[in-house]
Amino acid sequence: MMTKFRAWDRYEEAMTNQEGIYFGDMDHDETLESLMLCLEERYELMQSTGLKDKNGVEIFEGDIIGSQDKDRPNWYVSHHEIVWHDAGFMGKQICSSSFIGLDFWTRGANGYVVIGNIYENPELLKEVKK
Repeated sequence: MMTKFRAWDRYEEAMTNQEGIYFGDMDHDETLESLMLCLEERYELMQSTGLKDKNGVEIFEGDIIGSQDKDRPNWYVSHHEIVWHDAGFMGKQICSSSFIGLDFWTRGANGYVVIGNIYENPELLKEVKK
């Protein structure tokens, strides 16, 4: 099984997951170590969890998922950031130290949906007040 990643390009301030990452013309003398340093400086890699939300959107590390409020359209409650915790990916509740397992919470009509990510939607990391 192939592991899928996407990357946040710090220079371009954009997600680069459609066509892969281009490193420009590499000098033949460059080593793997210098390539890795270039990667770490420019890109923040995020691994796919291998799961999809209730709408079929692939969930990556760094995504923010929420549960839709049944009484208010386009209003999401219980925001969780997707993080690696202990031995797997979990949803860490924003402004709390509680975690949810993803498999159960991303299934069914009442499941969570991807509402953004920590790079393109940092406002979602703030505590939501009703």
